Amino acid sequence: MLNKRRLGTLAEPIIEGFIRFCGFSAILFVAGIFFFVFREGADFLFTKLNVKEFLTSAEWYPDSPGNKRYGVLALMAGTASVTVLAMAIAVPFGLGAAIFISEFCGQRLKETFKIVIELLAAIPSVVWGFIGLTVMNPLIIKLFNAPIGLNVLNGGVILALMSVPIIVSIGEDSLKAVPDSYREAALALGATRWQIVYRVLLPAAKNGLLAAALLGVGRGVGETIAVLMATGHAVQIPHSLLDPVRTLTATIAAELGEAPVHSDHYQVLFIIGILLFTITFVVNLTADLVVKGIKGK
Repeated sequence: MLNKRRLGTLAEPIIEGFIRFCGFSAILFVAGIFFFVFREGADFLFTKLNVKEFLTSAEWYPDSPGNKRYGVLALMAGTASVTVLAMAIAVPFGLGAAIFISEFCGQRLKETFKIVIELLAAIPSVVWGFIGLTVMNPLIIKLFNAPIGLNVLNGGVILALMSVPIIVSIGEDSLKAVPDSYREAALALGATRWQIVYRVLLPAAKNGLLAAALLGVGRGVGETIAVLMATGHAVQIPHSLLDPVRTLTATIAAELGEAPVHSDHYQVLFIIGILLFTITFVVNLTADLVVKGIKGK
């Protein structure tokens, strides 16, 4: 008995230390990734890059002899247009599905929907890109008489389908976290189920629902292969949903393998990586703060 107590006394700090190490290692991994990306682009960033031109120019000619241009405005516009369209589709659909699953579904149907959502989340990005390339592409050409079906609309729809599972899962968790006493009190006052949802649950779960939308944005900004296959890969500022575009992530994926190591082109792609890292970090941090309710205090 005494030996078991001693063993437990010795094991407790070891387990605690291991858990602490796991927690800090996650921070170290993120910091290490940022350091690696920053190191590869730092020389060009501080010695050659015109930051104003980089952020405000739409000219992207990294391989043009004697006239190289590294403007990412068109790439940012492409990323923003696809992401905004995707969220305009995914957020209402995802939150509506979360409300339906949480408040209106029977238990058996709820489990079925959860399985379907998990399966959607498990579909690889390249499969979604293949759907955009082979299904959405001819469909858009036929419906809109467009010259090409690989454009903002195609990428936005595909990205919306990829973002919905995240929004549904987090949105449902937020609604489930609202105490049942809120629902019971509203029912006692004669409220209908829709009045309970609109007047009680949505205000009570607003932080979590907003966080779900923000995490969907982060998913959209960071997606690569599906967007690369579905958007047409044209460096231009879009003026309609039927214009082909190229995103920041797609540019890195398409060009990094061909850029000579440590060349200006190679380094500027890592600077785009820094920009993406910053955007996704800010979005995810904001979502985390919203979940904790810090933003509302």
